[in-house]
Amino acid sequence: MIKKRNMLAQIGLVIITFGIYAVYWFYKISVEMKAVGNDADASPGLWTVLLFIPIANIWADYKFSELFEKVSSDHFNKWLLFVLWLVFSPAVWFIVQSEMNKKADQKL
Repeated sequence: MIKKRNMLAQIGLVIITFGIYAVYWFYKISVEMKAVGNDADASPGLWTVLLFIPIANIWADYKFSELFEKVSSDHFNKWLLFVLWLVFSPAVWFIVQSEMNKKADQKL
């Protein structure tokens, strides 16, 4: 099930939790995308752990981008999303959450 999340509330949660909510968000969105994409090979737990390991975190971001390309309605380019992870990750959060909110609205 996809949960619709308020963008402003998420900004507040990231600030209040000193960024811990961002890690939680990464995991939960990965789980939701795995379910939507019906991708048995996706490993949200592993990707989340890899966020804390230098160099391995780049692979986790790429795999996340790859899965998002599969589940996004317009098949957002995985390479563009991946580069955004490296350059300006809040843009990734906005793009992915906006798309997942649309999918949540469709399910209702």
